Amino acid sequence: MTDIALTESLAQARERLHQALQKAGRPLNDATLLAVSKTKPAALIRQAWELGQREFGENYLQEALEKQVVLADLDDIVWHFIGPLQSNKTRSVAEHFDWMHSVDRLKIAKRLSEQRPPHLAPLNICLQVNISREASKSGVMPEDVMGLAREIAQLPHLCLRGLMAIPAPAKTLEAQREPLAALKQLLTSLQAALPQAPLDTLSMGMSDDLEAAVLEGATLVRLGTAIFGTRGAA
Repeated sequence: MTDIALTESLAQARERLHQALQKAGRPLNDATLLAVSKTKPAALIRQAWELGQREFGENYLQEALEKQVVLADLDDIVWHFIGPLQSNKTRSVAEHFDWMHSVDRLKIAKRLSEQRPPHLAPLNICLQVNISREASKSGVMPEDVMGLAREIAQLPHLCLRGLMAIPAPAKTLEAQREPLAALKQLLTSLQAALPQAPLDTLSMGMSDDLEAAVLEGATLVRLGTAIFGTRGAA
């Protein structure tokens, strides 16, 4: 991908998000664009940073850690881990990331809390919810969210920020909105039950359902190919 292509694609992604926020009647700063940079080289991330992008999402731990070394001079970059995580790899996330979006087990959360270095701010946590109840996807079932959230909220080195989901694909806007509305309702329930937790985040919405997600209150939308192009274009 050329510098010009990235400049254009990032501008288009930002404009798409702004248009969606306007149509939803929300302020333009009410949702953040999370650039999903998995499989993309550090040089491309640096170019996006130079264009003002600060939040980046990674799925593959070792790849992400290697890029973080190369980009260590970008001290205001915000790293989100959004992929599945094995319990024996939690330390690297605890030590090197600002956000973890895919927590769905108390064991993982406890390890992240125990391994978070004390000089760092608490690790921001989103619970991944299997909102469409798909056997092929990770995530806590909706009925189990409250119990897990109550336990995670008590862990000392984590900050429970909200919920994340990847709903099953749907063809119409209304069909897309249904599971996202359910996720929003879950967050509303958590906010009432856990007023001490800063539950302000809905990590939902990707290229195919960004507009539906923004209508349902998304605060972090995850775009990868729309910004960086296909894997072959890296």
